Amino acid sequence: MAEDLSSLQQVRGLVKWFDPTKGYGFIVAPNNGADILLHVNVLRNFGQSSIADGSEIEVVTHSTERGVQAVEIVSITPPERDDTPILSDLAEIDAAELSNSPLEPSRVKWFDKAKGFGFANVFGSDEDVFLHVEVLRQSGLSDLQSGEALAMRVIDGKRGRMAVEVLAWEAAISDQADDD
Repeated sequence: MAEDLSSLQQVRGLVKWFDPTKGYGFIVAPNNGADILLHVNVLRNFGQSSIADGSEIEVVTHSTERGVQAVEIVSITPPERDDTPILSDLAEIDAAELSNSPLEPSRVKWFDKAKGFGFANVFGSDEDVFLHVEVLRQSGLSDLQSGEALAMRVIDGKRGRMAVEVLAWEAAISDQADDD
């Protein structure tokens, strides 16, 4: 049975909330329309397992009898940052220097959203890299799963190596391709 393409629409909205444990969340639709269901499988197809509340998201939607659902993600823009450093280790670091540091392929060792932190390892290294929940949020993510592949910008902080930006692996690959 062919899908009715006439009900597909591309819209931009804000993530109202997303719960990776439940496997879904909602996007506030433009023009006070009905909220749009965002299922974790659609997010995974984009290369992420979570998304921060307040992120701007552009999606292709499909209207069903049960409401409007996102079927494809076009783009995600993390919530706006203020200029206040989220961690004291970042206070003395130049933002341009951070954005020019290389993305390092990494894997999540563990992350506990309730505690607000976790650790990852850069591929080829046993050294732990600290992951803070606010760095995730400002990178457009809300949670991480053990074993998840990431790309991170890492600095040597006052207490050891720490991530200052975290990207989904697929997003980092497309960022690298754009730079080439």
